[in-house]
Amino acid sequence: MRDWKGKRYWLVGASDGLGAALALKMSRAGAHVILSARSADKLAAVAENLPNEASVQVVDVSDDASVDQAANAIGQIDGVVYLAGVYWPFAAQEWDAEKATAMADINFTGLVRVMGRIVPQFVSRGAGHVVITGSLSGFRGLPGSIGYTASKAGTMSLAECMYADLRGSGVDVQVSNPGFIKTQLTDKNDFSMPFIMTPDEAADHMFRHMNTKRFKNSFPTLFSWVFRGSQFLPDWLYFRIFS
Repeated sequence: MRDWKGKRYWLVGASDGLGAALALKMSRAGAHVILSARSADKLAAVAENLPNEASVQVVDVSDDASVDQAANAIGQIDGVVYLAGVYWPFAAQEWDAEKATAMADINFTGLVRVMGRIVPQFVSRGAGHVVITGSLSGFRGLPGSIGYTASKAGTMSLAECMYADLRGSGVDVQVSNPGFIKTQLTDKNDFSMPFIMTPDEAADHMFRHMNTKRFKNSFPTLFSWVFRGSQFLPDWLYFRIFS
């Protein structure tokens, strides 16, 4: 169990959904959470409902200057949780260049921008906690998921690279890979979403994982077996089943 009392954590993508729910759990545990996203009004509303001291820092993770300014403003922190993400479902036949690029730029490249400002700070101190939000969809390519699945595969791969490099350094790296969460993003889907969770349920899974020393957590467990197991299928069988 981690000691959260007085620890300063930067939650990037905390204006609603999973990020807001996780902020509440961390605040209840005694952490000072620094809430970031693009909407100052939404962030202020989340901060107002937290039981412990919290801060608000507006940031656009798709903009280098905005990330630099936010990182300078928040100063030294004990941990960072990257939750920012956008999503639009479409297949290659209906490729939307603007939306596909936005998913890559916010879901993955935004993560790279934030880590570029925070990880060197942690490495120099020999201490820090990095938590990255992946997705069950990132284990293998899926139909109708241009942009999102690839961006999440990138986040999960980056987490693995960081974990490999930073083991034993004092900098803890973790990744959580949730399934479907009931948010404004999944409201765009017109297909069945098995084992769909509320943001609070997903945040509970994620926070429990953050209190362990384990690197990876994929949930819900039964649903995650489908995606994790798919990695062992030959291509001809995988695409026959999943397409």
